[in-house]
Amino acid sequence: MDEVEALFVGRYGAAAEGWVGEVPGTVARLASRWGFEAGEVFASGASSVVLRCRWGDGSPAVLKLSPDRALLAQQAEMLGLFAASGRVPAVYAADAEAGAMVLEEVRPGTEAENMAQETLPQQWGELLGALHAVAPPEGWALDLRGRFEESFARIGRRLSEPVIADRIGTAAWERAMRRCERLLESQEETVLLHGDLHLGNALDGGPGRGLVAIDPKACVGDPCFDAVDYVVAGAGHEGVEARCRRVAAACGLDGERLYGWSRVVAPMAAIGHLTYGGPESEPALDELLVLTR
Repeated sequence: MDEVEALFVGRYGAAAEGWVGEVPGTVARLASRWGFEAGEVFASGASSVVLRCRWGDGSPAVLKLSPDRALLAQQAEMLGLFAASGRVPAVYAADAEAGAMVLEEVRPGTEAENMAQETLPQQWGELLGALHAVAPPEGWALDLRGRFEESFARIGRRLSEPVIADRIGTAAWERAMRRCERLLESQEETVLLHGDLHLGNALDGGPGRGLVAIDPKACVGDPCFDAVDYVVAGAGHEGVEARCRRVAAACGLDGERLYGWSRVVAPMAAIGHLTYGGPESEPALDELLVLTR
């Protein structure tokens, strides 16, 4: 857990120091209050720690804890927005002040990238159909423009890093921003988007349920956006263009717009490969860099 604490301090600063050490006490208090049986830690990231647990009625569940209390409260709210779709985990309990919530554990829970790829486009289309059928709440302030403004600002700060500057210049970044603006200006249909629907955020919910989406960043915008990360992940495999055609057909999306969004997202995905990839990711990186031109 020392590595987790170091990660949180790197993201949230000194305010996160000691937070991990308080996790056992927080878990014990919440278990007593909500009546669940705590299990082992099975996942953690840059913003949360996740433990398996068993809810009072015996249902398998997960306890999610974060030092970013506002973020976790927002996630609980967004899961509530999509609850009627049946395609997000149910929220059993949430405490914004404690930075905690208990969710249904999705079973079998296989990430989409590890599922049979021949059936995935159709399943993705069914997932999008269910999520996008949820009406945006009146006055929902978050939209796709704001999502991209934040992403371009946050990720764009990394363009000066040598390993990134050697492969992605400011000209490519500015082209992506212009392409984004054209797509935003030409939106004719807008829906409530998941907003961060990459292959790690879609889990196998088993027969009769299909894919289940986790960790939404709900915003209103072009329905193509919820398919773009899946399409861009085709780089280095069957290729972005080929995957775009398959996904657009299966999801009932405008293929030209979907490909356009792929070119917007490509430099961001390339930065991800430059940061976390290795030699085996070079074919994907090369294809993504072509998309930025």
